[in-house]
Amino acid sequence: MIKEWSLLRAIACLSIVFLHSTTRIGYIVGNPQNTLYNFGRVLLCYATPTFIVLSIIILANRYPNSLPTNFWVKRIKWLVLPYLSFGIIDALVGKHFDPSSVLTQRIIVNIFRGSFEGWFILVILQFYIIHYIVTRFKLSMKWLFPLSLVTMIVYLKKGLIFFVGIEDLFKLPFLAWFGYFTIAFIIGKHYAVIAEKLVKYRWLTICLPVISVGIIYLSYKTGNTIIHSRRLDLYPLVLSVTAVVLAWGQVIPNTKFIDLISRYSFGIYLLHWQLQRFLDSYVVDYFTHFRTQALVLFVLSLLGSILIIRVVTFLPFGSFIVGNVRKKKTTSFRTEHGKATAA
Repeated sequence: MIKEWSLLRAIACLSIVFLHSTTRIGYIVGNPQNTLYNFGRVLLCYATPTFIVLSIIILANRYPNSLPTNFWVKRIKWLVLPYLSFGIIDALVGKHFDPSSVLTQRIIVNIFRGSFEGWFILVILQFYIIHYIVTRFKLSMKWLFPLSLVTMIVYLKKGLIFFVGIEDLFKLPFLAWFGYFTIAFIIGKHYAVIAEKLVKYRWLTICLPVISVGIIYLSYKTGNTIIHSRRLDLYPLVLSVTAVVLAWGQVIPNTKFIDLISRYSFGIYLLHWQLQRFLDSYVVDYFTHFRTQALVLFVLSLLGSILIIRVVTFLPFGSFIVGNVRKKKTTSFRTEHGKATAA
């Protein structure tokens, strides 16, 4: 695994866990009525689209022209089966907290409507199919990229009318994320060249998040205060954070902690929410300040997720639950059209 990819995945993972920590504590004690705090939560929503972008960058980099024959078998084992497993786990946890709920109904809704934290897997699977179509028919990004942006904007502005009463389905169609796919495909396919430019101009990349945060702030001040990852104004922030991390990640030494979080990130993403549902009330009982409560819940759910994932990996079927967390050697090599080139 290229080390800046590991860094980006780890940062996005930690951002998601912390965002959800504030969400869980907010459910119990209420969120602080503070502009800076709420604006910070909006910014943290960049993390889920970043996961999607990185997944496509890796896919396009490794398979720029076609998918291997065993591709779908591996995705069924390490994506689809964990999705189904946590769809059931989430339903069981929900049944624990709400005994009056119907377990089978919860499971069906989770699996077919993505009504739990694993919904993003359905988006990534759609993009795997689109990647196949793009490479199979040699579709040009010269026209697909602008088309994807227009499509995504129109969908996010007007598409909700098709999901009246079932708004949780609104985030599932690839249309809501299409612009992320095409730019990630371009980055991944030409990563050797782009990575070289990013590290060369890494000091300039620092300006990009500043500008992106300014754009979101202007939107926030005009009343767009909703906190979710489908905000159109997050698009520049996702790309700018990605650019900064991919640039600076090439020169920052890799650490065991980053490697650990990166390898466990998929399982952490699926598991941390469930742990937080059990831990949040205890954290609130033992700590009085909101910031302390959120931070403690963040640390406990992160460490707890890592520990549980570690235990589950020893089971013969563990990868079918938490995904493949086998340790891969971190490298500084990139591929361009299937050829290895030194960074």
